[in-house]
Amino acid sequence: MSDVIVVGAGVVGAACAYYAARAGLDVTVVDRGSVAGGTTGSGEGNILVSDKEPGPELDLAVLSNRLWRELAGAHGGTGAHGHAGASGQRDVPGHGGADGGFEFEAKGGLVVAETPEIQRQLAELAAKQDVEHAVVPAAELRDYEPELADDLAGGVFYPQDAQVQPMLAAARLLRHGAESFGRGTLHLRLGAAVTGFVRDGDRVTGVRTSRGDVLGDAVINAAGTWGGEVAALAGVALPVLPRRGFILVTEPLRRPLIRHKVYTAAYVTNVASDSAGLETSAVVEGTQAGTVLIGASRERVGFDRTTSVPVLARLAAQAVALFPALRDVRAIRSYCGFRPYCPDHLPVIGADPRAPGLYHACGHEGAGIGLAPATGHLLAQVLTGTPPDLDLRPFRPDRFPEESS
Repeated sequence: MSDVIVVGAGVVGAACAYYAARAGLDVTVVDRGSVAGGTTGSGEGNILVSDKEPGPELDLAVLSNRLWRELAGAHGGTGAHGHAGASGQRDVPGHGGADGGFEFEAKGGLVVAETPEIQRQLAELAAKQDVEHAVVPAAELRDYEPELADDLAGGVFYPQDAQVQPMLAAARLLRHGAESFGRGTLHLRLGAAVTGFVRDGDRVTGVRTSRGDVLGDAVINAAGTWGGEVAALAGVALPVLPRRGFILVTEPLRRPLIRHKVYTAAYVTNVASDSAGLETSAVVEGTQAGTVLIGASRERVGFDRTTSVPVLARLAAQAVALFPALRDVRAIRSYCGFRPYCPDHLPVIGADPRAPGLYHACGHEGAGIGLAPATGHLLAQVLTGTPPDLDLRPFRPDRFPEESS
């Protein structure tokens, strides 16, 4: 019998388990696959404030940014060499493992504008966001990124933007949560698919799995892209849908080419878009392994993993337009993942009044890695009766109209 059962061993589920254990709760994490085997394992590890409109999600991102930095300081998140190295993703397996770190890198983000009008809009957005930033004139862009194209109209630099190696981050959060700080405990049950819920009257008191029932006082649905399916097993509707995205990975470069996370203003627009069709925008960043990660694409095509060569070609062309030096660099592989999309672009966080005992932590779309610590921290506060640091009403599970669920 656990105090809390967490469904999902991705980074959001890991953060929920970590903070619940730190708060003194006994936690069991259940997943049908492996740690970080879903969306987390296909992510870039972004921790961004730059792409958020003013409002609840930006407030969540600012809190989470602070918590990531605290986690990195407390648990050696900067990697094996004791400095904030760039995340190599799956191209540097094991880096950061020697000290239990997860390759936290406070690299900063540079958003660039193709026209003076877009530059004006970026500057206006940055002023409204009320986060640390610097408006960068066109003549100063190459002080930040020497290899940038010379036809850009300017940009905005966000020093708080950062990155982690997402698979390492999920694994380390679970490991450190299991150490329990002398308080709660954390147990993993992998390879156990959730098939239903256990109830005592109307109240959820556990989950049924392919490997037997797991009982607990509370259940957190942190199933990511499959959060809607898990909710449906409890008889409640959540309109969480998969939004596919591709990443291109280049061959390792002999010298670092890109210093920060760099993307065009179109990325901000695409993040906020409701379109089911294909949208792409240039997002480019280097890794410690010397490779370059190139994105980003968005489209709602269900769980279709078919590689789209036209999409990859468009991503490559957009990256070359931003960094002409990439024209002579070879792409060596690609991968895709599914962002858990909600219609209003806000995650679902908190208790579900339609199913007492059930809590949700899903629907973060492409921001799950960045928002994970705040999500786990806030839910741990709710579960222990502590007033949460942020108002969770904008994220409530029952906010969607029936027809959208």
